Amino acid sequence: MNNSIAQLLLQGVAFLLVSCGAVCAEQRRPNVLFLAVDDMNDWIGCLGTTPRAITPNLDRLAARGVCFTNAHTAGVFCAPSRAAIFSGQYASTTGCYTTPNYFVGHPEIEALQMSFDKAGYTTWGAGKLFHHPEGAIDQRGWTEFFLRNQIQRQSGWSLDSWSSETPVPQPFPASIYNRGKRFKAGLFLEWGAIPNEREEAMADTIRANWAVEQLAKKHDRPFFLACGLYAPHFPNYCPQKYFDIYDPAQIAMPPMREDDLEDLPPKIRKQRENRKRLHHEKLVQMGAMDDAIHGYLACISYADAMLGRVLDALESSPYADNTIVVLWSDHGYHHGEKGQWGKHTLWERTSNVPFIWSGPGLAQGVNSDVTVSLIDIYPTLVELCNLPQPHQPLEGESLASTLRDPALAADRQVFLPYMQPGEYAVISRDWRYICYGDDGEELYDLREDPNEWHNLAGQPESVEVISSLRKRAPQEFAEPEVKLNARKDLVIDGGTFRWEKGQGNYKPRPKYRPYTTSEARSY
Repeated sequence: MNNSIAQLLLQGVAFLLVSCGAVCAEQRRPNVLFLAVDDMNDWIGCLGTTPRAITPNLDRLAARGVCFTNAHTAGVFCAPSRAAIFSGQYASTTGCYTTPNYFVGHPEIEALQMSFDKAGYTTWGAGKLFHHPEGAIDQRGWTEFFLRNQIQRQSGWSLDSWSSETPVPQPFPASIYNRGKRFKAGLFLEWGAIPNEREEAMADTIRANWAVEQLAKKHDRPFFLACGLYAPHFPNYCPQKYFDIYDPAQIAMPPMREDDLEDLPPKIRKQRENRKRLHHEKLVQMGAMDDAIHGYLACISYADAMLGRVLDALESSPYADNTIVVLWSDHGYHHGEKGQWGKHTLWERTSNVPFIWSGPGLAQGVNSDVTVSLIDIYPTLVELCNLPQPHQPLEGESLASTLRDPALAADRQVFLPYMQPGEYAVISRDWRYICYGDDGEELYDLREDPNEWHNLAGQPESVEVISSLRKRAPQEFAEPEVKLNARKDLVIDGGTFRWEKGQGNYKPRPKYRPYTTSEARSY
């Protein structure tokens, strides 16, 4: 054998070894099933709270992995929370305190799905992963982002979970709170049952079924499959069978205290009392609190059933043993606690969220009360999946070691920005400190006062604790990002969109008006 032939053979062997190594490394990378729900607080079964929703599928996921009982959002409502999760940076850095579009003001940010794409993953997205209005989805880095119809793709990728083809209760609106009012998308404090036979026409059902279809396919590359459900966000519409699994007479009310707002800073107290009068006191006068909570619990159970479909598909697929599952809710939700209905607060009801991980090499059947944040998702997946580090610094902490051995995890303080620079909370296992800038502060001893009924700020013995917690907040806060106007700034270009100041060509579609009672459809 002459030298040239031998050299060619050696080069061929080396190429095969390198190729095999690359393939083997790729095969070792775990798949990721990324499951999101909207406005779901910590009332799920495996967290043992009161009230407690019936959630057998989330419970079995927790039994196979790590359920964080002290997990907190990274933003106090949908837009900033989801912007933080996908960018890996808080609003105090991006300026997205109330806006979702981190990718417009900061195009240098490499979003989570982009890191998976760079690592050679197939990336699929569906449903409410980002905020739901037109122009809010970060289009970059997706192999495919599923939308239910072409109209959505041609109108800025708005999600339209409740549109003309999706079923709604009859009569409409359905709840006592909204009876006689005109419909508005995302109707607040609206709940009601739809016929069971219409379940497959619901937007979240369609999205879950799409995710099931992807898991049934043969995949030659690792995948990042992200599926976001709109439930249990208002309106709380779901099939009748999910209402029927609850006995209304047995639904426990959340803990409340009538004078709960009296020790708040004056400006904040006035705001919260106004909000209490608008919603909570009206529901109490109507005798509808238990009915409203029933609707919310039913929708949690509906979301659980849809997630169950996806988890069943994973379990029966060839990918079950090499897939990390991450389940998160963007934030919690008040149902009368502290007189509030909704989110947009720095209290536990808004911040505490379901957060469950399972997968190869992770602990199983463990509830951990170590303090964590949704901002930790990005760095954790970077470590677990060996993703390239993005250009931007990631502001969370990897939970990989905690997920492998939760018993060794030390508690920490997590930061939660509010809706203006300088407003925030710092949360640990023991304390919650809230700063409203120049408008006052709150401090709660969570061991002694888990319902946050006694504000300790202003007491001499709290000075040292507050001083320590304030150190966790950033020294500087970014200015708020300028809000974009879809009519003026959103450019629709075929099946995609872009934001361009003053160049918008977006034409709003007529608001969906469902059939009135007199026009009721026969299902």
